[in-house]
Amino acid sequence: MLRKLLGALTGVFRGRQLDDSLLMDLEEALILSDVGMDTTDLLMTDLRAALHKQRLKQADQVREALKQRIVELLGAETQPLQVSAEKPTVWMFIGVNGTGKTTTIAKVAYRLRRQRQQVLMAAGDTFRAAAQEQLGVWAKRVDCQLVQHQSGADPAAVIFDSVQAAKARGIDTVLVDTAGRLHTKHNLMEELKKVYRVVQRELGRLPDESLLVLDASTGQNGISQAATFGAAVPVTGIVLTKLDGSAKGGIVLAIANQLKVPIRLVGVGERMEDLEDFDPKQFAAGLFAE
Repeated sequence: MLRKLLGALTGVFRGRQLDDSLLMDLEEALILSDVGMDTTDLLMTDLRAALHKQRLKQADQVREALKQRIVELLGAETQPLQVSAEKPTVWMFIGVNGTGKTTTIAKVAYRLRRQRQQVLMAAGDTFRAAAQEQLGVWAKRVDCQLVQHQSGADPAAVIFDSVQAAKARGIDTVLVDTAGRLHTKHNLMEELKKVYRVVQRELGRLPDESLLVLDASTGQNGISQAATFGAAVPVTGIVLTKLDGSAKGGIVLAIANQLKVPIRLVGVGERMEDLEDFDPKQFAAGLFAE
């Protein structure tokens, strides 16, 4: 279960009457929770319109109207990751260092292995030797295969070998790690584009998923990262990590509004099991949980 992330919202409504001060406090709580100015303005404008149209008179009615609008913003249903009808399915993971990308790959591999799938990890982050070592440790721990080259090797070559190996071995899913590149480094973004093209060429189709891993605690900086990565390769979904420790989980709403990219998975703890499919309705309910 997702934990309560925006406790400030609950506090705004508790024991309050519906008046201008309530709406002002609500707007402040949204901004402080990292929803962002643009998304806060959208929500408050829609909420005030609902107040007038539906003639709401109680604070609880306002809370329910806001909850419904949040569900509409996020999308009503969970969106599962795409699986190819033809082996192997390939999911790429991109993002800057420190977001929890490698750990996320391990958690996804763990989930797939529990489903008795054959999984191969592609150690495409050749710029950082520790990244390959870390992925190797996780591969052994969750009992999946690993393809890696020496440090400094061409990442595209690693991905080429990984897809070829997956085809030859009947692997169900390939999980592609990529360099934890700073989104301001032009040459590394070009390398990411090259990796994407290699996957497309060897599969004869686009990667089944290109998942951007964002740290929930980075707040609005995550929006900037997402926009830059999205300019390099098509991002099909967001994995939001460290959501359990973030008091500013409102970044979820900002992502949905500004990026129009679905949140697919959320990391809510350190255990292998602590990776969940993102459920918009459950999230919206959790925002106002007592």
